[in-house]
Amino acid sequence: MMERNYSNPTEFIFLGITSDPDLKVIFFVLFLIVYLVILIANLGMIILIRIDTHLHLPMYFFLNHMSFCDLCYSSAIGPKMLVDIFAKDKSISFTGCALQLYFFTLFEDSSCVLLAVMAFDRYMAISNPLLYTVKMSKWVCYLLICVVYMVGMMDALIFTTLIFTMSFCRSNEINHFFCDIPPLLSISCSDTHIIELILFIICAFIETITIPGVLISYCYIFLSVLKIHSTEGRGKAFSTCISHLTVFTIYQGTLLFMYFRPSSTYSLDQDKMTSLFYTLVIPMVNPLIYSLRNKDVKKALGNLRKKLGF
Repeated sequence: MMERNYSNPTEFIFLGITSDPDLKVIFFVLFLIVYLVILIANLGMIILIRIDTHLHLPMYFFLNHMSFCDLCYSSAIGPKMLVDIFAKDKSISFTGCALQLYFFTLFEDSSCVLLAVMAFDRYMAISNPLLYTVKMSKWVCYLLICVVYMVGMMDALIFTTLIFTMSFCRSNEINHFFCDIPPLLSISCSDTHIIELILFIICAFIETITIPGVLISYCYIFLSVLKIHSTEGRGKAFSTCISHLTVFTIYQGTLLFMYFRPSSTYSLDQDKMTSLFYTLVIPMVNPLIYSLRNKDVKKALGNLRKKLGF
């Protein structure tokens, strides 16, 4: 492809997921179903937690915000991606691209930090069940969630500012289906080494907060569970953690594979498939995992069905 001067592009053009007409139909139907499930499952979880008084606990307060983050960052990508599958004009404005990256990063990083906060919440609930609602008071929960969103906003602002102060003179075509950092770096003609280093340090800092935080919390949880004498009590304690551990493992495993592997192994086509997983599949799976493995949520769903006459 001939290189043209796009040092100050007014818009970018997505190359999309595929150019195969047959695959386009399959992808559209599949991703439309996935996105609808994301909307229904996450909105349903948010509404259920708000209307059922039995779920007005710190654990479900954080789960409510996890569903909100999943819904927001998938919605920053999903609708535009679905429209672009069949659209002839796959363009997005320069400002629109910056906003898409900002909101995606904001809610993705917030989800990452929120998983660590949820691990701490599980530790407090299991180690001090009698004092749980006292120590995890309403104001403590609000403080923690403010920290979560502040970290997300700061990261998103830094990432977006660094990326969109670069010059894009190689092309205005993005080999992806949304404005992500790797494909934008690949079309920049600026020196990206310092920017990549700063981005890596910030991402590594977030991971060193979240991953060790979760692991340390679960070490203490394990020690606390060993002190429980009854088998039923141990089983109940572990059952409240297994959903969170499952979501955490899937989420962090995908992010580590996406952003922390050697640059020599990068493939934008491969990254598209990985991006589809954490932008659409994970937000769909999260509420299903929490609802199917949580007795309180299933009970609340049963009560709601009875009220609605189903």
